[in-house]
Amino acid sequence: MTRAAATRRGFLIAGTAGVLGLAGGAALQAASSTDAVTGAAVDASPTEADAGFCADMTLHHVQALTMCQRVLGRDTGDPVQAAAAEVLQNQAIQVGMMRAWLTDWGRSTASPTTTMAWMGMNEGAGVPALMMPGLATAKELSSLSAATGADQGRMWIELMRAHHVGGVAMAEAAVELVSADKVRRLATIQVQVQNFEIGQYDVLLATVYA
Repeated sequence: MTRAAATRRGFLIAGTAGVLGLAGGAALQAASSTDAVTGAAVDASPTEADAGFCADMTLHHVQALTMCQRVLGRDTGDPVQAAAAEVLQNQAIQVGMMRAWLTDWGRSTASPTTTMAWMGMNEGAGVPALMMPGLATAKELSSLSAATGADQGRMWIELMRAHHVGGVAMAEAAVELVSADKVRRLATIQVQVQNFEIGQYDVLLATVYA
């Protein structure tokens, strides 16, 4: 393993460990305070930003998982195989967390049809789910499945890079807008990890997949 690859893997492992830490015990509960009389934990209601971010980012992540599944085990080259495996692992964990939080809050885990209203997109009206920044089109996903070899690897990097850029923008908004500390921590991790991966994708596009 190269030094750069080792550094990248170490960073991602650290980020995943932070996410796993959030997933345990009280981290899967809604933000809480203590009842002044009984001393029992009292769940605070999540804001629309908390629930909206979790629902929208879950939808966004699910497409990333689909893109990873379409290249894993294919002859794309080792760098894409490693990158896709990391995205699949990290984002699958996060999807599970966000769905658990939504369930705990009494919110639907179904994919939303209108997204990003919680962050003020389109003057608060939101946008159709298929118009979320970074999502690949049906045609692009079909082309990804049909491609082979290094061409498929390059296409996956390009699509995932665009996907991450859209995801980072949403996570950055969440850091500023959500109320639950656990949601803000998750969004912060997403910004850090996905920005790091974008940098790695740029290196691959300029070298191995140029």
